[in-house]
Amino acid sequence: MTGSEATPSFRLAYVPGVTPTKWVRIWNERLPDIPLTLVAVTPAEAFGLLRDGGADAGFVRLPVDRTDLSAIPLYTETTVVVVPKDHEISAVEEVSAEDLADEVVLHPLDDTLDWERPPGRPAFERPATTADAVELVAAGIGLLVVPQSLARLHHRKDLTYRPVTGTPESRVALSWPEDRTTDMVEDFIGIVRGRTVNSSRGRQAPAQPKAGRPDASGARRGPAQGKTGTAKAGGRSGAGKGGAKGGAAKGGAKGGAKSSGRSAKPRRRS
Repeated sequence: MTGSEATPSFRLAYVPGVTPTKWVRIWNERLPDIPLTLVAVTPAEAFGLLRDGGADAGFVRLPVDRTDLSAIPLYTETTVVVVPKDHEISAVEEVSAEDLADEVVLHPLDDTLDWERPPGRPAFERPATTADAVELVAAGIGLLVVPQSLARLHHRKDLTYRPVTGTPESRVALSWPEDRTTDMVEDFIGIVRGRTVNSSRGRQAPAQPKAGRPDASGARRGPAQGKTGTAKAGGRSGAGKGGAKGGAAKGGAKGGAKSSGRSAKPRRRS
């Protein structure tokens, strides 16, 4: 490597609500010589960042334009409604979209749910961000329907949330540019998919040959046999067999000679 070559690094983007800690930890354990840099982006910025080379891969929310981006769906989030702690919804375990019909439901401009029509009554003005919408919920202006991870991200002591049915769900995926599936991207895909360090995919160290498999010469070797040991064992076995055969032949020859000698000896006359 020359002094002008940059140290390899892996840049991982992630949208709000996604926690990449587990995967980053595994990366650092397996590839300690390649630093991983996290890049926090908004859902609107994520795909442009991947296309422009600002990140090698990223955790995004579906849908993904598959024209030039690859994606692996990972999990689906629960959809919840964020309400003040003293709201009547806080007294139940779950609500439906129909239960929100008479409520003002805020619909921020950065909303991540693919609504055909948001539930409830629309607010006078759409908040710019989910964070702004949470502030309005705390002020008693309306309610907010979001993926559960965003409700946790913007948690406040004066707010709570409950699962809501009959609404779209948010799906999280790992995405990267289709024409830049590098070795590092393959390594990270393997980590996300749960491949072990000895997996055949990726750039892992070659596995040691297993006992009983053919070696380079095509011969099979047992777990406790080396080349010399095998030859010796064979030599002993051959010698034993040869000795047994030779002994049998020798014994047979002696027996034959004795028998032949007795029959040839003349009988005494009485």
